[in-house]
Amino acid sequence: MKNSLTRRAGLLSLAALSTLLAAGAAQAQGKTELLVYSALEADQIKAYKQAFEQDHPSIELKFVRDSTGIVTARLLAEKANPQADVIWGLAATSLMLLDKEGMLQGYAPKGLEKVRANMRDPRAQPTWVGMDLWSSAVCFNTVEADKRKLPKPASWADLTQPAYKGTVTMPHPASSGTGYLMVSAWLQMMGEDKGWAFMDALHQNIGVYTHSGSKPCRQAGAGEFPVGLSFEYRANKTKKDGAPIDIVFPKEGLGWDLEATAIMKTSKKPEAAKALADWAVTRKANELYGANFAILALPEAQQKMEHVPANLEQMLAKNDFVWAAANRERILTEWARRYEAKAEKK
Repeated sequence: MKNSLTRRAGLLSLAALSTLLAAGAAQAQGKTELLVYSALEADQIKAYKQAFEQDHPSIELKFVRDSTGIVTARLLAEKANPQADVIWGLAATSLMLLDKEGMLQGYAPKGLEKVRANMRDPRAQPTWVGMDLWSSAVCFNTVEADKRKLPKPASWADLTQPAYKGTVTMPHPASSGTGYLMVSAWLQMMGEDKGWAFMDALHQNIGVYTHSGSKPCRQAGAGEFPVGLSFEYRANKTKKDGAPIDIVFPKEGLGWDLEATAIMKTSKKPEAAKALADWAVTRKANELYGANFAILALPEAQQKMEHVPANLEQMLAKNDFVWAAANRERILTEWARRYEAKAEKK
C-alpha cells in the first residue's frame, strides 16, 4: 500500500512538473522576440536588457553585439535581407548612413520632447534618437611611464613626440566608432591637410591599431602599452577597477559621437520595436546610461562620473555629423591606404 501511495505521489509530482514546464513553454512562446543589433559594451547590455524586460515581460530581447564599424558593415551587407528589428546603441553617424539607404523607420517615441534637440534627428518623425554621448580620452599608465621615462601628454600634438615611439595604441576607425570619431575630429579641428599630417606623425608612434574602442585602454591599464587612445567610459571604469592610469583629455578638443536608437523599416514586430524605442528615452533608461556616460539625452538624469571632469561638455570639439557620415567611406579608404599595415589581425 505504501509503495502504491509513493508511486502515485511520484506520478502526481511528475504531472505537476510537466504542467509547470508546459506553462513555462507556453509563456515563452507567447513572448515577442526582438532582435537588437548593438555596439553597446558587453558589460552594459545585461543591465539594460534586464531593466527593459522587467518593464515589458512580454518582450524578449536578443542581441547581436560587436564594434561600431562591424555592426554598421553587417547592417549594410544585410540591406537586401535585413535581420534586425531594432538598433540600440550605435553611433549616430552610422545610423545616418543607414537612413540614407532608406533602412530606418521614422518614429517619435513617447517623451521625445524631453530629449536634447542636438541629440536626435531633427525631423518630427525622427529615424534615430540619441541615448548618450561618448568622447575620446587617453589612458596613460603612470607606472609604465615612469619605467620608460615618458612625459604625461596634455595634447594630441604631444603624442607625436619621438619619446612615444611604439608606445601608443588606438582603435581602428573602420572597426571602432571610437576610432572613427577621433579621426573625424582631427580632420575637422585641424583641417584635412594638417589632420592627415598629424596622423602621419602619430602613426610613427603607434604600436597597433585595435578593432575595439575599449581595448587600447585595457592594454594601457595592463601595462601592455603605456598609452591607449580610447573613450571616457572605458577610461573611467579602468581607473575605478584599480589600474594605474591617469586619464588625459587633450586640450585641443575631444572627438565625440552619440549612441542612439533606431527602428528598422523592415521589422515585422513594429509594436514591440516601438515599445523599446519608447523605453530607450525614459528617465529609467537614461539613469542606466548615466552609470556609464557623463552626457545624456535627458539632462535631468545626468550624474557626475568619478574620474571625468564636470565640464566635459565644454571640452568637446565641434562636430559636423552630416559631414562625418557623408565622408566616412572616403576617409576610411584613405586611412587604410596610409596606416593599415599596423592593424591587428582580425
